[in-house]
Amino acid sequence: MRRRDFISLVGGTVAAWPLPARPQQTDGKQRVSILLPYAEDNAEVQIWMATFVQAFRELGWIDGSNVQIDTHWTTSDVGRMNQAALAVVDRKPYVILAAGPIAVASLKQLTSTIPIVFLGVADPVGSGFVASLAQPGGNITGFTLGEFTMSGKMPEILKKIAPHVTRVTVIYSPQQGVPQVGRLAAVQTAAATLGLQVSAASAVSVEEIKHAIEKLDGESDRGVIVMPNPVTITNRNLIIALLARYRLPAVYETPAFARDGGLVAYGNDRVVLFRQAATYVDRILRGEKPADLPIQDPTKFTLIVNLKTAKSLGLTVPESLLATADEVIE
Repeated sequence: MRRRDFISLVGGTVAAWPLPARPQQTDGKQRVSILLPYAEDNAEVQIWMATFVQAFRELGWIDGSNVQIDTHWTTSDVGRMNQAALAVVDRKPYVILAAGPIAVASLKQLTSTIPIVFLGVADPVGSGFVASLAQPGGNITGFTLGEFTMSGKMPEILKKIAPHVTRVTVIYSPQQGVPQVGRLAAVQTAAATLGLQVSAASAVSVEEIKHAIEKLDGESDRGVIVMPNPVTITNRNLIIALLARYRLPAVYETPAFARDGGLVAYGNDRVVLFRQAATYVDRILRGEKPADLPIQDPTKFTLIVNLKTAKSLGLTVPESLLATADEVIE
């Protein structure tokens, strides 16, 4: 997908909406708005938010005291995200924290003045959000998910832990545009060097998730890679349960999957991202400009192996993989 097509897709009907006026204060408190592509009852995302609030407090900002934090919960549906983004901008916050590429794209169509700190965006330059990583320019900066090539480690880990696998299904969300397509390409490239055949399965709804996994029933040489996006993260317990039912080994990127019963996870931790994001929101509130704050890539990726799940699948985890694991669940 070309960059202009992606921006057009997520921007859609919002291009003509008005730009905001000056930042709004509430009883002398600076307003910080947070836009999330998740429902409020998502327990994992509540942990991420608690981490942000705690890190923010440690930096001297206390919600309800010297800052007003507004959290806007929605979904990854483009139309609903556009509506939520308009509500955020209408409140004229001093700075916006936005999770994921759809949220950022919706906001970018609405304002070029309100500072936006993003997290969970894989390719901010390719997505057209910033001019460069070192010098973002404009009103947007933040924290990426890392280079697409990082996803190329996932088929390698899958092959190590399940050497019988010859075919891999990648569950991803094409709705997420550039980031998911780029990650899928990285997996395909790495898998080819391992002799693995790769197919992709769209998962933008619960029904698609069920269909993608259920049709793999009986394919004993099949493995699965689950890409991170709001739909898969929200429905991770369903995904884990279905893969266990059909005895399919899987690699995930988000640590919560392995901690909740998935086989193995490799990627950056959203808890760390939300803690880091607090530092940029703090710096902007204290007068720095997003244009001068470089985009930051993850410095560490976490490998989590669930030995209990491996045993239930009849898999023996090689010592070489356990030796490099940051966390082993027994």
